[in-house]
Amino acid sequence: MIIVMSSRDENDVRKVVSRVEEMGYMPHVIRGVERTVVAAVGDDREKHRLTALESLPCVEKVVPILEPYKLVSRSVRPDPSVIECGGVKIGAGHFAVVAGPCSVESKSQIQESARIVKDGGAHLLRGGAYKPRTSPYAFQGLEEEGLKLLRAAGDAAGIPVVTEVMAPDQVHLVEEYADMLQVGARNMQNFSLLREVGRARKPVFLKRGMAATIKELLMSAEYILSEGNPNVILCERGIRTFETATRNTLDIQAVPVLKRETHLPVVVDPSHSSGDWELVAPMAKAAVAAGADGIMIEVHPRPEEAFSDGPQSLTPEHFRQLMEELKPYLALAGKTTQGGA
Repeated sequence: MIIVMSSRDENDVRKVVSRVEEMGYMPHVIRGVERTVVAAVGDDREKHRLTALESLPCVEKVVPILEPYKLVSRSVRPDPSVIECGGVKIGAGHFAVVAGPCSVESKSQIQESARIVKDGGAHLLRGGAYKPRTSPYAFQGLEEEGLKLLRAAGDAAGIPVVTEVMAPDQVHLVEEYADMLQVGARNMQNFSLLREVGRARKPVFLKRGMAATIKELLMSAEYILSEGNPNVILCERGIRTFETATRNTLDIQAVPVLKRETHLPVVVDPSHSSGDWELVAPMAKAAVAAGADGIMIEVHPRPEEAFSDGPQSLTPEHFRQLMEELKPYLALAGKTTQGGA
């Protein structure tokens, strides 16, 4: 249920929060531009009890949240959320580019990658220290050493870093080094992991599972928000279909659907969706046209030497070219960036 406040006085808000807790519900205070609402999340069977709060002078009305995802819904927060990561804003017209190699391979490789993407106009550096691989014999990442190298490279280049966390017991360690925690496609419904990153202090970059519906993606985000972390970015990274010409099929229409359903920012990953570096640029432009709040691009100094995902990684030259080509698309879409494209 949503308790719409007629008052913005903090004492009135605290009074309503206290009453919601007494009824056995978890309150989430959302302060919008024009009004404050309190979302009461809990057992739907007793939600009618919350309507009694309409008798309070500071409450305008109590209305139900019809969607199964409560906190991520636009019913709770009509205005789009802006997520900040290391001084970079994402959402509500703020467009961000996340770029870097699939894996942290060495000190020299990740430092060179950081300089390339920073100089090219990216806003955040990506790089995997823990890698979920289909084959147990494939490169699995440098783990904590990779985290240290990624952090050092980001600091040296002056750019925030994003990296994947694969298990609940890794969250606190990864949080020490990363500015944003990524939950990969294979872990989108790892509910123990979702709850743990929901208790973290850092923003979460949540990728859509390769066979997940939009509703399932939103419900996974709900797990994170329900634990108290409102800073979630959704990522469309392609879904598995019958088509074999590309690695996955980029569900570009998911972007406007998500923008309609949720206030959370939506980012597109054209690298994983295509699996082919030549398709990355057109799909990145399509993402901007569809209304995305950012893109995640794989960039490697020498893709032919990459330990993983070389065929879908852009060279430094191709990355710089893409960033230039994006500028008119961003202008048409009314998107702004911070010191980048």
